[in-house]
Amino acid sequence: MEKKPEFHGSDLEKIAEYYHISAEGIVKFGANVNPLGLSETVKKKLAGNLDIISSYPDRNYTSLKKNIGSYCNADPRHIVVGNGSTELISLLISQRAPRKALVLGPTYSEYARELSLVCGTLEYYHLKEEDNFCLNISDFLNNLTKEIDLVIICNPNNPTSSAISINDMEQIIHCCKELDIFVMIDETYVEFAPEGTEISSIPLVPKYDNFMVIRGVSKFFAAPGLRFGYGLTSNEAFLQALITHQNPWSLNSIGAFAGELMLNDKEYIHATYQLIDSERTRLYTELKKLEAQGTLKIYNPYANFILIRILKTGITSFDVFEAAIRERMMIRDCSSFESLEGEYVRFCIMMPKDNDRLMDIFRNL
Repeated sequence: MEKKPEFHGSDLEKIAEYYHISAEGIVKFGANVNPLGLSETVKKKLAGNLDIISSYPDRNYTSLKKNIGSYCNADPRHIVVGNGSTELISLLISQRAPRKALVLGPTYSEYARELSLVCGTLEYYHLKEEDNFCLNISDFLNNLTKEIDLVIICNPNNPTSSAISINDMEQIIHCCKELDIFVMIDETYVEFAPEGTEISSIPLVPKYDNFMVIRGVSKFFAAPGLRFGYGLTSNEAFLQALITHQNPWSLNSIGAFAGELMLNDKEYIHATYQLIDSERTRLYTELKKLEAQGTLKIYNPYANFILIRILKTGITSFDVFEAAIRERMMIRDCSSFESLEGEYVRFCIMMPKDNDRLMDIFRNL
């Protein structure tokens, strides 16, 4: 039997070539990027300040860290910036060099790749479908042992869109502190979370020095090509080790300048939240109707994307992916995610008219 191809959220050109269609016009439901695109305010200010390329950025990124601190309500002394969150993830793992890491899964595959480079042992603690991919905190804590050096958590999690509250996360961090375990928390999607949900672990940074929060601007600010990320930890020795082993001027002048603009663009931030929150609520309501008919199951989303399980007999996740791509919509077939046993697809929230087109795909299953 012919093996079905596997595509990821950034494989637009690969998909276009495979299906002999133009990449232009494909709605990228698989990329999890803010559909508003780059802020017009940021665009204009960048265009008027391109001369900054002729100067080195501040080696300490003092102004940028101050702006990040204001945005996150955090101490700038606890902040490190980098060439995207990916660089900081790599730096953290290489400097911790864990003998054994526990990763909350199913999740982003880059963690496993980075861990393989330090030759550490990797184990997964898998969120369970019967729990709707919500973490069983007591069971998770029971799986923490002194043999573990590093715990990795994406919160909200990709691809499940489930989230861990700050209270539960504090239990994890506290338990890890007692066992001498460092915790990496990837908050790539936390800014999309519904209002009133306390998910971010940044308020815990001054209280515990055995964890680091990592964020970036790729998804919320629609700037994956900018490669600007930042991390927060109160572990001064570890923070200094990261900076020592990081390439000088890791973030270029454009990235540093644009980063400040983005974090201060309150109008764009508000517009993004309004769009994602309203559409997430609307789509969830529509999909619950289909769930009642027995064709699919939806899981409560906290990020800007939704995971669903296809329940209709004879329909695979790849079938749904192909039905969407024929209509020039690219969603994510989740069959490549570790431990997602079943027919799952993930799609991010786009503009209302595009979301309506995608809903028609699910209605016609």
